[in-house]
Amino acid sequence: MNAPNPADEPHRFLEYLYDTAVRRAMPLHNTAAFLPPPPRGRTVVLGAGKAGGAMAQAVEALWPADAPLEGLVVTRYHHVPPRPEGVKQSIEIVEAAHPVPDAAGLAAAQRILALAHGMTKDDLVLCLISGGGSALLTLPAEGLTLEDKQRINRALLASGANIAEMNCVRKHLSRIKGGRLAAACAPARVVTLTISDVPGDDPSIIASGPTVPDASSCADAIAILQRYGIEVPGAIMSLLEQGALETPKPDDEVFAGHQVHLIATPQQSLEAAAQAAHAAGLEAHILSDEMEGESREVGKVHAALARAVANRGQPFRAPCVILSGGETTVTIKKHPEGVQAGRGESSEARPGRGGRAGEFCLGLAQALQGQPGVWALAADTDGIDGVEDNAGALVAPETLWRAQALGMKADQYLDRNDSYTYFRQLDDLVVTGPTYTNVNDFRAILVLP
Repeated sequence: MNAPNPADEPHRFLEYLYDTAVRRAMPLHNTAAFLPPPPRGRTVVLGAGKAGGAMAQAVEALWPADAPLEGLVVTRYHHVPPRPEGVKQSIEIVEAAHPVPDAAGLAAAQRILALAHGMTKDDLVLCLISGGGSALLTLPAEGLTLEDKQRINRALLASGANIAEMNCVRKHLSRIKGGRLAAACAPARVVTLTISDVPGDDPSIIASGPTVPDASSCADAIAILQRYGIEVPGAIMSLLEQGALETPKPDDEVFAGHQVHLIATPQQSLEAAAQAAHAAGLEAHILSDEMEGESREVGKVHAALARAVANRGQPFRAPCVILSGGETTVTIKKHPEGVQAGRGESSEARPGRGGRAGEFCLGLAQALQGQPGVWALAADTDGIDGVEDNAGALVAPETLWRAQALGMKADQYLDRNDSYTYFRQLDDLVVTGPTYTNVNDFRAILVLP
C-alpha cells in the first residue's frame, strides 16, 4: 500500500502509520524464529491475551505437520481472527471478558492450570502470552471469589494505578499468575512467546507474568492497595501480611531451563511507523515507547512539543512526525450533577465514555488550541480503546472550533472522562475493529509548515 500524501490527506497518512505499526506486531510475521523444535514427548500450547487467537493460529501454521500439537488459549471476546484455509486446528481457542474478568475466563484458567499438571521432562509447554491476559486468565486465590476479583479489578482500573502496580496486585491475588503457571508445568520445559504491551517490556508484568518469576512481594501489593484505597477481604489482607500469597521468585529452581522470547514490542512498531514516514519524505522522531502518566496530561505535554516545533522549529523542524508509545492511565472522576452535555447527549449525572487514547486526544486538542499545521492520531494497537468500539481518535487544527459550533466544550467532556462522545459527534473516532495483536498505545503527531 502506498502512503497517502501527508500534505493532502494528513489524517489518512496518520492512519497509514498506525496500520503499519499494527502490521509489524502481527504474530504470523514474528513467530517462526522463536519456535523450538518438537520435543520427544508432548507439545502443549497454553496461553492468554488479546493476541492469543492470532498467536495460536501462527503456531499451528508454522509447526511441523508431522509433529503432535495440542492446547488451550483464551482471548478476548471477538478477538479470534478468521482461520486460515488449509491449516489444521490443533489448539482450542476460547473467549472471555476483558478488562473485567468473567466466569468464562475463570473456567478457561481452571482448564489451563489442569492441562499444566501431569507433564514429564520430555514434554514441551509453549506459552503464548500477550496483553490482556491478566483479566482473561483469572483464577482467584483461595478465599477470594470471582465477584471479589471483579470488584478489585474495577477499582484498579478506575484508580489511576499504572500497569505494573495493577499487575503486582493481580499476581498476589491469583493461583495462576506471577510464575505459578510455570511452576505447575514442572518438570516439563517451558518456552514463553510474548507480545509486549507494557512500558519496559518486562515479561513479569505482561499479563501478570504467569510463566516467569516475580520479584515483587506481598508487601508491595499491600502498599499499592493502600495507596489507592482499594479494599480486599480481611482474610486476604491477613494472608498478604503473613506473606502466605507470595509468588515464585527469580532464584526458584522451577524456572531452570525455561526460555522467554519477546516476539513483538512497542518499540518495533514505532520504528516501523518511523520508516514509513521516512519513505514518505518526512523526518520521524520517536520520543519513547515507555510513556506513562495521566492521558490528558501526556496529551498536554505532546501539545507543547508540537507547538514548539510548529512555531519555533525546536527541537525538531517541520515537516515531521512525532511518535510515542507506552501505557497512560485515566483516573475516573465522579460526574457531578448538572454538567451541560453536548448535542444529542443527556445532561444527567453519569460517567463518560472513552479510553486512554481518546482522553489523550482530548487533552492534546485542548492544549493545542487550534494550532495551525498540527494533526494527530492516538489509538490502541489492539483496536479497542478501553471498552469502547473505537481504537482511538483524530485531532486537527479545526477540532476545537468544530466542537464549539456543536455546543461542546472540551473541558466539560474531560471533566467527565467523555472523550468517546466528543469525538463521535465530530466523526473523528478511529474505528478498526479488533486487530488481533496488542503492543499498546500508538501516538503520531504530524507537523507541517
